[in-house]
Amino acid sequence: MTGRTASRPVARGSKRPDFTAINQAAMAVLPGLLRRWLPNGRTEGHEYVARNPRRCDRHHGSFKINLRTGKWADFACDARGGDPVSLSAYLSGLSQTEAARRLSTMLGMTPGRNHAS
Repeated sequence: MTGRTASRPVARGSKRPDFTAINQAAMAVLPGLLRRWLPNGRTEGHEYVARNPRRCDRHHGSFKINLRTGKWADFACDARGGDPVSLSAYLSGLSQTEAARRLSTMLGMTPGRNHAS
């Protein structure tokens, strides 16, 4: 048993972030996060479409984030992920663990605090 629960951003007795809890909290505010991370993007149906800041991207269209699932992809360079933590890591050039910690802080999550949705 790991002591890991969905209500804690950091697993008990571990320095590893609780990716499930952080992703759940991020999904609840995903449109706002995307406007912050990718301010020149726009919503098209159930997707947020933006220019990829990691490469010289002149037009919207190939970089998309699904607002319902959190899955994202840049079809022009084959970069993709399945959740807000992986997107944060990609955009910031961080490891997934460090991105999860920063996202947890950004969302106001603290170890041991209940974050039920």
